[in-house]
Amino acid sequence: MALSVRHLKNQQYWQLKNECKKAGKLFEDPEFPAAAESLFYSKVSPDRIEWKRPGELCNDPHLFVDGISHHDLHQGKLGNCWFVAACSCLALRETLWKKVIPEWKKQEWDPKRPHRYAGIFHFQFWCLGDWVDVVIDDRLPSIDGNLIYCHSNVKNEFWSALLEKAYAKLAGTYEALDGGSTADAIVDFTGAVAESMDLSDGKYKVNISEQTKLFEVLLKVYKRGGLICCYLKAASPRDMEAVTPLGLVKGHAYSVTDIKKVSLGEKTLCFGKTSKLFMIRMRNPWGKREWRGAWNDESEEWRKVSKSEKGKLGLTVRDDGEFWMTFEDWCNNFTNVDVCRMINTSCLSRHKTWEKGEARGKWTNNVDALLNRSGGCFNNKSTFFQNPQYIFEVKKEEDEVLVSLQQEDHRIYKKLGKGHSFIIGFEILKVENIRCRFCIYMCVTPILMRTSQRVL
Repeated sequence: MALSVRHLKNQQYWQLKNECKKAGKLFEDPEFPAAAESLFYSKVSPDRIEWKRPGELCNDPHLFVDGISHHDLHQGKLGNCWFVAACSCLALRETLWKKVIPEWKKQEWDPKRPHRYAGIFHFQFWCLGDWVDVVIDDRLPSIDGNLIYCHSNVKNEFWSALLEKAYAKLAGTYEALDGGSTADAIVDFTGAVAESMDLSDGKYKVNISEQTKLFEVLLKVYKRGGLICCYLKAASPRDMEAVTPLGLVKGHAYSVTDIKKVSLGEKTLCFGKTSKLFMIRMRNPWGKREWRGAWNDESEEWRKVSKSEKGKLGLTVRDDGEFWMTFEDWCNNFTNVDVCRMINTSCLSRHKTWEKGEARGKWTNNVDALLNRSGGCFNNKSTFFQNPQYIFEVKKEEDEVLVSLQQEDHRIYKKLGKGHSFIIGFEILKVENIRCRFCIYMCVTPILMRTSQRVL
């Protein structure tokens, strides 16, 4: 069953496009104008920025040049590597990006019919159970004839820049995209269920058995069409974008573009008691600066792999931001991973399954006041059970339960001095056997958190 599509600002793409074609003019979006207010909410726009249409930046503009690829994307002068990394993952899955870029062939430039071009595009994002259609014009911020934000490695390809503009409109400004979560972007692109995992607690760094289990989990997610990103947490704001001795960038998001068990030819290297080496391929959204440790592009270790196996892996020796690592090195060098599973959430919607719960009371910066208005944490014994509560049944003890809590995107409120999300905690409790043998009792606890790890 198709999910509903909501039109942002009540702007309908085909209606606006037909109006522009009849009037013989290019679309200019009044809801997201080519002005400083669309770029920044706290900074001063440089005088050199000019808003240019693709046809003013090159002679033969296209949405896609030779198809869509995760290599197309390059981060610009905005701290949104998390968004670019998510786009790289999106480009790997045709069924997913075709939903975000609807009817792309009808949006593509047609050099044989230039009169049909109206300078208008639209993209769709998943927001709490609905797809939101976002209309934009094609005016893009540039300096000296070059795009300043996300762009392709091919000068006349514009899908990534236009997608970024639509996402910025959804967020209110480009600046609102400065720092964020890769998992959030992937959920906005796909409606996936995201799970963030901490790799820094040591369990995955020294325990080969735990590494093997994690590898199998990620391999299964990837093979089933899921999207995976990771990052290396910065110890402090001063440490952001510092480069490690092995070439990884701190406070920076990377997309996972492949996961393999690699055969090592005649000489087999055992890893986790298997005859194959566990490998993972990463991409830096900058399109450069790669891993310099074992199994880097020019590493001698690749001599252990047959020519045919290298071909299957798509190994290239060039500074394009993409590189392979052993899974052991990956666990030892990255601190966090976002695993986004493709699940049919339409049959799990709160509209069909859950009763809507809410924390009563107005927005407040006072944590104690907020906790009093909801139920608070488990240690608040007298009020804890005032939280929204749900009961569900787990029929088999070996079954797994995945709990995903989501909330409205608050980036749109950043220019109002707000924009900080709540972190929603929850407790899962087993109900007494006399009530229901395999029931789980979940209390959802809203907790205010002013800051969180930002990935640039």
